[in-house]
Amino acid sequence: MWKYEHSIETGARPEAIWRLWADVENWGAWNAEIEKTEIDGPFTTGAHITMTPPGDDPVLLRIAEVTEGELFVDEARFGDLLLRTVHRIDRIDHGRVRVVYRMEISGAGADEAGAHIGPGITADWPDTMAALVERAAR
Repeated sequence: MWKYEHSIETGARPEAIWRLWADVENWGAWNAEIEKTEIDGPFTTGAHITMTPPGDDPVLLRIAEVTEGELFVDEARFGDLLLRTVHRIDRIDHGRVRVVYRMEISGAGADEAGAHIGPGITADWPDTMAALVERAAR
């Protein structure tokens, strides 16, 4: 299994961060690596998201888990590989939270494939997460 995690601390309200996450069709407003996103229903476990990066083919994600106000997990399958991304809000103390993104790539050849594709997928996370918490703090 290949893993990567990045976090950022903020004074943004957890509810504001959650609203931005749950507003799937507007992810591109704070994530420059998204041209278009669509969801096939409510932001709940089992929903499917079609995410299109600029100049690339759409990626189909399935929401594997949702704990409202705290976390959601999306999964994408590419052949034998499962790319699982955890998006989590950890409360630090009154008025501070840590936003955490964690990617896990598993399946046949995951160590090698993860080392090859994982850094490219997660490279924008620091900028994306900074834009997310900046927008949430407004």
